[in-house]
Amino acid sequence: MSTFTMETPIGLLTVTEADGAITAIQFGGDGVSEPPTELLCRAKQQLTEYFSAKRRTFDLPLDPHGTPFQKAAWSALCQIPYGQTRTYGQQAAAIGKPKACRAIGMANHCNPVPILIPCHRVIGADGKLTGYAGGLDTKRYLLTLEQAEISE
Repeated sequence: MSTFTMETPIGLLTVTEADGAITAIQFGGDGVSEPPTELLCRAKQQLTEYFSAKRRTFDLPLDPHGTPFQKAAWSALCQIPYGQTRTYGQQAAAIGKPKACRAIGMANHCNPVPILIPCHRVIGADGKLTGYAGGLDTKRYLLTLEQAEISE
């Protein structure tokens, strides 16, 4: 397992790799990094491009650890196009569990690879921003970044 901490417009992100796949991105960090592996260098480059509005999709191997339900929820997140949002209800319906809105919210909360698996694209049924591991300001920043680039 290797980790790398990088500075971004939303603060420090710590990216973890194990066995050739990204397994976690954590908000914050101590700023101390190991020499980055080739995969972590690719992740840093792609995240830098994303924050510079030069990248809409990521092509990194991911291995998020979770239950089968969580993995289904995270897979549905990856289907939400850049610059768009979905409600928890829409995400639940996308995995065939239309009444599982709260469980979807918990699965999104447990997403170990935020940004790469875009749980920030899920909003409340009333259109308001709801919880996000990185905080609502971070969620707002990511959505604004994506939506501004789409409208240009």
